[in-house]
Amino acid sequence: MFKEIKNKYWHAIMVIYFLIYMPWFSWLNVFTSTRPDAVEMYCKLDDMIPFNEWFVIPYFLWFLYIAAGYIFLFFNNRSDFLRMCTFLYVGMTTCLIIYMIFPNYQDLRVDYETLGRSNILTEAIRLLQLGDSNYDVFPSIHCLNSIGMNIALAKNKWCRKRPWIIALVTLLSISICLSTVFVKQHSVLDMFGAIGLSVPLYLISYVIPWRKIFKRRTKKECA
Repeated sequence: MFKEIKNKYWHAIMVIYFLIYMPWFSWLNVFTSTRPDAVEMYCKLDDMIPFNEWFVIPYFLWFLYIAAGYIFLFFNNRSDFLRMCTFLYVGMTTCLIIYMIFPNYQDLRVDYETLGRSNILTEAIRLLQLGDSNYDVFPSIHCLNSIGMNIALAKNKWCRKRPWIIALVTLLSISICLSTVFVKQHSVLDMFGAIGLSVPLYLISYVIPWRKIFKRRTKKECA
C-alpha cells in the first residue's frame, strides 16, 4: 500500500519548494526596505484608479483560489499539476531574483484617517497592509499566480468539459488582478509586469516540448 501511494503521489515532493520560497521572500521584504537604491513603482494611471474597498474580497479570495486549485490539480492530473508548479515556481523564483537585482516599492496606500469612511472592508485592508510590506512589488506575484492558476485550470480536461468553471475562474483571476490596484497594494506597472512575465512562463510550461528535447539528447549520448 505504501508503494502504491508513493508511486501515485510522488509529486507531493513539489511542496518542498515553499520551504525555500517563504524564508527567501520574508528575508527580502526586510532587506529591500533597508536599500537606498529601491525604486518607486508609479505611473500616472495609478492616480486615475480610485481606492475601492470592495475589491478586497477578490484580493483575499486569491488565497483560497490558489490553495483549492493546487489541491485539485494535485489529485486530478499529475501532468497538469507539474506544469502548474513549473509556471508558479519558476515565476515566483524569477520575481524574487528581480527583487534582488531591481529593489522596488510602491507608495500608493491611502491614509485611512482622512479617507472619509470606515467599514469592515477598509479595516480589513488596513490590517492587511500593516502586516504586508509595500516593498518587492514588481512584478506582482499575486497577479502572476492568478494568471498561472487560470491557465492551468483552463488546460485541465475535467475543467474543459465544464466551461462554466473556466469562465468562473477566469472572471475570478481578472478580478484578483484588478483588486491589487484598486486596494492600492500594487501599481499598475506591477500588474503589467506580471502579465508580461506570464508569456515566457507559458512557453516554458506548456509550449516547449521538454520531453522530446531530453529524449533526443539521451539518444545522441547513447549513440
